[in-house]
Amino acid sequence: MGEPTQEQVISIVSSIFNVRDINITLEKMEFEIDDEDFKLKFVTLAQKLESIGIVCFLKKSNERLLIQVNRLPPEPGGLKFLSRAQIQRILFGVVVAFVMVDGYYRTLGVNSIAFIGDPFDFAALYTLSLVGILGVHEAGHLVAARIHKVRTSWPYFIPGIPVIGLPTFGALIQSRGLTINRDILFDIAIAGPLAGLVIAIIVSFYGAYTSPVLDEFVAQSLPEGSLQELNDSILMQIALSAYGKGGSDVQVIMSPILFAAWLGFLITFLNLLPAWQLDGGHMARALFGQRMHRFATYGSVALLFALQYHIMALFILLFSSKNTSVRPLDDVSPLSKNRKYLYIAVIVIAFLCAPIPHSIWFK
Repeated sequence: MGEPTQEQVISIVSSIFNVRDINITLEKMEFEIDDEDFKLKFVTLAQKLESIGIVCFLKKSNERLLIQVNRLPPEPGGLKFLSRAQIQRILFGVVVAFVMVDGYYRTLGVNSIAFIGDPFDFAALYTLSLVGILGVHEAGHLVAARIHKVRTSWPYFIPGIPVIGLPTFGALIQSRGLTINRDILFDIAIAGPLAGLVIAIIVSFYGAYTSPVLDEFVAQSLPEGSLQELNDSILMQIALSAYGKGGSDVQVIMSPILFAAWLGFLITFLNLLPAWQLDGGHMARALFGQRMHRFATYGSVALLFALQYHIMALFILLFSSKNTSVRPLDDVSPLSKNRKYLYIAVIVIAFLCAPIPHSIWFK
């Protein structure tokens, strides 16, 4: 660091903390502080230093609180011929088109058994439902990030394989700011699944309403494999039961809208797993720390294998071995008590959204 930058950093740190000692090398500056109320003050410091291209870390060594200061690494450049905004718009357009096509053919498939309506109309509702669930999920992350003054990208929607597979593999946002402490990491992580779940629940009730009940004699006359059988969550069964369509003695044909809700519950469940860099993984990292988060990741992989989501399990196992978790700048301060209680609700929601095998539902 040059002399002016050193003086500026020393002035900023000293204006917030009681500095006991300063150690300066060519690579970094290190401040020993003496302050019991350091958690909120460190948030202020990190935001001020980030604005001038400096990153700081809070460490604890031999009962001493140390603030290490380094320059921010340069942000990676994007594609020369496309801006980030153009890439995001293109991906969003492709996903909308893929979901529309998928919804159209799903409606045709349902209509071949029991007529539910115009394929184009249902494709549009299916697109609004599924993209709405994903979009509101990402909006939850964005709002929480804005509240905590963390810079993020707009969502990148990920195209899938329509008709023969899933039309989209979800969406993601990239953090362009610094995650300062565990509370902020937890808040940004939980906001997405909670926001998306609200829309998924609304969609599930409308989807249950639009899904016809198949006559028992017609069901027996259909060729084997004609009906798509998916493991339902408790929330899905609640929506179906509200219209008298729940239970083992009722054969429901899943409309495209109900399938969008099913995907919404599945996405929520997967995101809440305490694994890798999923939303639930960030929450588990904030609550339990890095070592326990690693064990939770392996446990989540085992659960996915048990539920026969082998591709997702292998995906998490592969990428978690390279990049396990996000480390907040302040990894000393524990998660606040209220957020620890909130994590109990996260476990309950994950259970309600879990795809429970039919063998368990209908013994």
